[in-house]
Amino acid sequence: MNTHSRHGHGPSRPSRGRSFGGRPASHRGAGASRGGPQGRTFSRPSFHGSRGGNRRAAPHGARIDVSRFINKAIVTEEQEIFVPEHNFSDFIIHENLKKNIAHKGYTTPTPIQDRAIPHVLKGEDVVGIANTGTGKTAAFLIPLINKVLHDRKEHVLIMVPTRELAQQIEDEYWAFADRMRIGAVTCVGGANINRQIATLRRGPNFVIGTPGRLKDLIERRVLDLSKFQTVVLDEADRMLDMGFIADMKYILSLMRPERHTLFFSATLTREIETLIHSFLKNPVRISVKTGDTAKNVDQDIVRVAGKNKMDVLHELLTQPEFSKVLVFGRTKHGVEKLSKILAQRGFKAESIHGNKRQNKREQALSMFKSNRVQVLVATDVAARGIDVDDVSHVINYDLPTTYEDYVHRIGRTGRAGKRGKALTFID
Repeated sequence: MNTHSRHGHGPSRPSRGRSFGGRPASHRGAGASRGGPQGRTFSRPSFHGSRGGNRRAAPHGARIDVSRFINKAIVTEEQEIFVPEHNFSDFIIHENLKKNIAHKGYTTPTPIQDRAIPHVLKGEDVVGIANTGTGKTAAFLIPLINKVLHDRKEHVLIMVPTRELAQQIEDEYWAFADRMRIGAVTCVGGANINRQIATLRRGPNFVIGTPGRLKDLIERRVLDLSKFQTVVLDEADRMLDMGFIADMKYILSLMRPERHTLFFSATLTREIETLIHSFLKNPVRISVKTGDTAKNVDQDIVRVAGKNKMDVLHELLTQPEFSKVLVFGRTKHGVEKLSKILAQRGFKAESIHGNKRQNKREQALSMFKSNRVQVLVATDVAARGIDVDDVSHVINYDLPTTYEDYVHRIGRTGRAGKRGKALTFID
């Protein structure tokens, strides 16, 4: 990958409330978590009986073969070296955009960038089948920013399944569009809708949002999609899985039929093929999917039957190699409870889940990125779109509902060619 690690350089710069072409209006500050002395004894948190949990209520870990959680990372296999056809300097794009790309440290495109950018620049519909972490955000942002620079009347809608992914995209957007005086707004639930409305009324070229909030803004008559010629559906399989299909169809029905559509998904199911047929016209198909689980993620199980599950987690987290750990729980309530217990035991821990206010979620993620907390405890839905460098371990404190969720979870580690470790607690 061609991105630089922000390890040790403080939180990623915030972008909420940013003026057109300017700097952020305010800085989201946060102090590190403080806990009491280690070694206190706590009752085992219950992750299974809580109300207000995430989507789907299938039996805990039902129909998942435990042996699929054990897989040693491949370290001796010769991997095919990708040789791109282009450098970023080769693309026919605005010179100021090239400067911002170079400023980010990008020189050589990733496979999805190398293959998708030329087609997007030509105005062709694109279907990109790519895992998260492959650089697909830049694959659509770079050519679409260039499109707007050549025609300021262009408007782009980017639809995503979660708040976190929307924020990730906006952060990347401002790096590429720095000092170009083109506007963007992120429209997601949990954030102040009045600020979003105020920015929308200024006519930003880019609108990034989740289906529910976008639909709300359309119904309030502050978002007019007839002006939008381009749409990006990112992580479309996630939006389908999370029940957004009706909202997606409604939103797209309000756009021009001759629109430019870009569609990205990590999977290609029959339902996804139906969406592609409905939403796109003669799309170019690009696939850089590299398998269900990363070959450089060492996967194993931890048997906790007869033991205090919390104590087992505590013991693991005290080991020095567990430097930046993402812990997955099943419910919002359970995730919050676990993070508080970890803090009480002296660990620097934060949580991220659907019941948490948006600014608190952003603060927790920023602290995890900048190494001010060691542990981030998350639900599956809240973790969609999280892209954090150098996660040393993923721990499945609770079993995932599906194997697809498991694949998504462990994909948070072992990124950019580095080794990672995934552990799954089994009763």
